[in-house]
Amino acid sequence: MAEDKDSGLEEKAKLPFWKTLLSVMQASFGVQSRANKERDFANGSVKGFIVAALIFTALFIATLVIVVRSVLP
Repeated sequence: MAEDKDSGLEEKAKLPFWKTLLSVMQASFGVQSRANKERDFANGSVKGFIVAALIFTALFIATLVIVVRSVLP
């Protein structure tokens, strides 16, 4: 019976922000596994994913701008 409570708490553990950011990056490139996607939906927060997506988008655009400016004269 104590094992059931422990496994229930383990499932509801909040997803750390770095794992949320990693999941956003994996999903954006299409390499997210089904197990990670299900874990994200079960344990992740919407606010965390929105913030992670905004950070990833800003970094991605900044990287593109830097690459284009360095390649073009």
